[in-house]
Amino acid sequence: MSEPITKQSVIANYLPTVVAPVADHIDAVFAPSNIALCKYWGKRDVELNLPINSSLSISLAHLGSNTAISVSDEDQVWLNGQRVAADDKFARKVIAFIELFRGPNGLPVKVDTQNNIPTAAGLASSASGFAALMLAIDGFYGLQLEPALLSAFARMGSGSASRSLYQGFVEWQMGVQEDGMDSIALPLANRWDSLRIGLVKVNIAEKAVDSRSGMNRTVATAHLYQSWPLQAAADLERLHQAIADNNFTLLGETAEQNALSMHATMIAAWPPLLYWQPDSVAAMQTIWQARAAGVEVYFTMDAGPNIKLLFTADSEAAVKQYFPDLDVIAPFG
Repeated sequence: MSEPITKQSVIANYLPTVVAPVADHIDAVFAPSNIALCKYWGKRDVELNLPINSSLSISLAHLGSNTAISVSDEDQVWLNGQRVAADDKFARKVIAFIELFRGPNGLPVKVDTQNNIPTAAGLASSASGFAALMLAIDGFYGLQLEPALLSAFARMGSGSASRSLYQGFVEWQMGVQEDGMDSIALPLANRWDSLRIGLVKVNIAEKAVDSRSGMNRTVATAHLYQSWPLQAAADLERLHQAIADNNFTLLGETAEQNALSMHATMIAAWPPLLYWQPDSVAAMQTIWQARAAGVEVYFTMDAGPNIKLLFTADSEAAVKQYFPDLDVIAPFG
């Protein structure tokens, strides 16, 4: 019987025999957060974070994570200026990821991450965090990995981190190889300068059920999930067409239905998984009212209560009449 494929065994194939820091410190490197228009939900391989379906996202320009690494006398993880306890789940995950590259006996390090987005609230901070960490590891150890390898390895830290290495539209291809090395994200060349993203922050507290646990529960218990891969594949095609044609109606309708369909699979899980809060539903109702009044605005949402609006620059003033405190992002400038 062959040995099971692990993150360590896959990554080892692409690293030099000895991995050591090339400097005492590497300055912070940035990776953007991203919002999936066609969602990633469900894994064909939990160990390697290999998705059941391909996905497509839009990056959030200046919103994301900056991560620096330096040599230290002991492993330390800092987040937004505060040291994280060594036994904290987040700290253990960060150090375990670094050990995939330096080995268990490598020099201890200090990892310092600054997020300018709320952490663990459905705004993809883990995606930008692990993408930035991957870029920092690459520089700190002088690995000089190709973008495809950076994406594949970042995915092993957090699935959607594979997409956060790039700005703009990004497709994460599900891949078919057993070792997952064809499951990588690729940027699309298309620009859409008038596209806008609005963040409706319903609740920025940490989620009671993290995305990974929620995903595993849904796949294991929701019969409704069986239809998800087919819909995701069809939605991906529609989004590519919408982007190619600059068809905002098709983009918005597809993204909104895709998000609601993903959440439907969660609600059908057992125990039921409902990330929505009353203000989430109120925001949805407001969006539908705005559309009925002629304002073309759509929404998407990840595994959390927060809503992300999709609209174009010429609708921004009208959208803000419904959401006066809206944070607006121009993904392409």
